[in-house]
Amino acid sequence: MNFWEYLGNRHQQLLTDAYQHASAVFQCMVLATLVGVLIGVVTYRSDWAGNLATTATSTVLTIPSLAMIGLLIPVVGLGVPPTVITLTLYGLLPIVRNAIVGLRGVDPALVDAARGIGMSRPLRLMRVELPLAWPPILTGIRVSTQMLMGIAAIAAYASGPGLGNEIFRGLASLGSKNALNQVLAGTLGIIVLALLFDAAYVLIGRLTIPRGIRV
Repeated sequence: MNFWEYLGNRHQQLLTDAYQHASAVFQCMVLATLVGVLIGVVTYRSDWAGNLATTATSTVLTIPSLAMIGLLIPVVGLGVPPTVITLTLYGLLPIVRNAIVGLRGVDPALVDAARGIGMSRPLRLMRVELPLAWPPILTGIRVSTQMLMGIAAIAAYASGPGLGNEIFRGLASLGSKNALNQVLAGTLGIIVLALLFDAAYVLIGRLTIPRGIRV
């Protein structure tokens, strides 16, 4: 059976796995974005706090993803929980770092002007600082998403959802007639999803970033 025949015979399962893969990455990116931006907001005013946040989140990336999932299985069990925790933690660094850089890069004169017209600190953050810091934050989200697309495949080790199951099944049956097709289908599916997500972020950027800031 060639690759195209395999896709034709397995398209329903592949679409299901692709949907689960995309859904897991999307939900974890939402969590990572909320947590990462919050960490950035709390720490960007202090050099030591910002460095601590960046160092802590970068330390997570030094842990092999397979080891991370393996360590979580005895604590939270198999399936979705270790997948969500692992992906969320791995997605933090680019978002935290870019949030801190973006917020620190806001022109102080604009913040002073907002203060001068009576804006409170939370209002300045929401109406002035975060909108101006949004371009680098969005870049961090894009980078995190591309990372998590690949890392999510490892979730199959813990019976997690996604295209990693197709890859692991192929690797477990190397030498059989469909082993290569399974690995190739899972890998290409992840690449396609990554490209689709990135295209969506480009569109979001065009819709949410004013032309003057983009230039």
